[in-house]
Amino acid sequence: MIEVAGIDHLVLRTTKLNQMLDFYTRVLGCRIERQSSAETGLTQLRAGFSLIDIVDVNGRLGRLGGAAPTAQGNNLDHFCLQIKSIPEDELVKHLEGFGIEVGEFAERYGAQGLGRSIYIKDPEGNTVELRNRMASPAA
Repeated sequence: MIEVAGIDHLVLRTTKLNQMLDFYTRVLGCRIERQSSAETGLTQLRAGFSLIDIVDVNGRLGRLGGAAPTAQGNNLDHFCLQIKSIPEDELVKHLEGFGIEVGEFAERYGAQGLGRSIYIKDPEGNTVELRNRMASPAA
């Protein structure tokens, strides 16, 4: 029987490669793990135990996915990143320091059960949910 242990990686296509890399590295603290040639157009970012792949729509891989994402046709609805626990006010201050519009914290259900999280947007318009990692997953 298959048992999913976590998210390995997700792939986001972009027309704003430099802005996306800046957002995920400087704002969210991911680090660049691997980069392919500009012709291929793939940058892989380390996000805890997972990867976020950023694919330039003008590269070889990006062209395979069809049209570029738009405000009416994003890559996905949203994804959630578990982050190292940080007080809510400090997280808001950090994000606002980068000029990022921050939504309201709300109680939402996720992989570790109920917890508080917020929604923000990356430069391509993808919704990113940020959720403090809890000490132990819900059973």
